[in-house]
Amino acid sequence: EAARLQLRGLDTHVAGVEAYSTLGWFSDPLLSSMLRRNDEQLAALIFHELAHQRLYLPGDTAFNESYASFVEREGLRQWRSSRGLPEPDGQGRARYRQLVELLLQTRERLAGLYASGRPEAELRALKQAEFVRLRQRYRVLRDAHWDGDRRFDRWFAQPLNNATLVPFGLYDRWGGAFAALFERSGGDWGRFHAEVKALAGQPADEREAVLLGVER
Repeated sequence: EAARLQLRGLDTHVAGVEAYSTLGWFSDPLLSSMLRRNDEQLAALIFHELAHQRLYLPGDTAFNESYASFVEREGLRQWRSSRGLPEPDGQGRARYRQLVELLLQTRERLAGLYASGRPEAELRALKQAEFVRLRQRYRVLRDAHWDGDRRFDRWFAQPLNNATLVPFGLYDRWGGAFAALFERSGGDWGRFHAEVKALAGQPADEREAVLLGVER
């Protein structure tokens, strides 16, 4: 399929995933790839995928993934607390957020280029220049601000194109809004899930307005 899309001049990205949800249609699979995770990582994965099984809104990936990602983070925090473990180290998440911001900035600049009406050959050259710039900015972030933390080097070692940038921002787009909804629900999971379900039933523009409002 990727080859057919490439023949049409489209960027493609083929990658594996460690887990997925069937959204309640079948028993979710337990895959050997999950066993590479430690207990904490496995618990986070289960929280995330069970959230998808509980609620899934067709056609709104950012809503679905932000919701599941919040359930994962808060579920993991409570899981650790129930075992007398300290709060998770926020450094890794903070660095991931910085990386996502860097990638989203690149995506915005590329969108501006594609809307500029420049000749195709010029756009292709400018596109490649943006990816060179992205790699340079990442190295500065890694070496000057992250003490040489190389955890994202493998991702940057692959060929980069439009398709590789697509997932970023979807899993965290409404993270702050769902955190605010959870707080507004008094930390009660039942009330929280009911409020999210009601929100999912609203038209897309009204739903986004609510999310923007609570996020502030």
